[in-house]
Amino acid sequence: MSGSERQGGQGRRTGGDERSGHPDGRRAGGPRKAQEIFDATLDLLAAHGYEGLTIEGVAQRSGVNKTTIYRWWPSKGALLGAALIGARRLDFELPDTGSLQGDLEALLGAIVTLLTAPPSCDIAVATLGAVTHSPELAGHMREFFADRLARELPVFERAVARGELTSDADPTLLVDLLAGAAWFRLTLRQLPLDQDFVSHAVRTVLKGAGTPDAP
Repeated sequence: MSGSERQGGQGRRTGGDERSGHPDGRRAGGPRKAQEIFDATLDLLAAHGYEGLTIEGVAQRSGVNKTTIYRWWPSKGALLGAALIGARRLDFELPDTGSLQGDLEALLGAIVTLLTAPPSCDIAVATLGAVTHSPELAGHMREFFADRLARELPVFERAVARGELTSDADPTLLVDLLAGAAWFRLTLRQLPLDQDFVSHAVRTVLKGAGTPDAP
């Protein structure tokens, strides 16, 4: 779970509102009640993992009847997918630093925070670990990452307009290279994700690692 994750911007938030295909606040008994359900879902996920997450547990924690939750979200995979997109605790403002380097450093820094600071890190680890075992959850995660990318696109559109990025650059690839490097370093190499990692990773992705006169 591709963030990561504080910065000034245009008021657009990553993960802060429900998209089409996810029940909105009106269907979930109002925005406040929807947030209570989403928060309960993520709390239980962080505490017990995906296997321990149940609709019944969410109902008890949020004070909403489980049959009502099932009417809005037919499975825990669907509920978790909606919670990941709609929960405000996973919000962060889209950066607008005036440069692509600065924007990507802010964006990667937010992702690193989500991957390393509790409770968001527990949510990320539990969700990404469960994806390989649950085709249904994998489908909802595709929606989550598509939603995130859609919210991040202005970073790349502004960079193209400033002449910092070619019009045929692939934003998905750039985000995947940065977020994937953070996830691999954290979970497999077990190395720290400090500020030097963030700035160095962004410079390497944007400018490469070769010498200027390399063929």
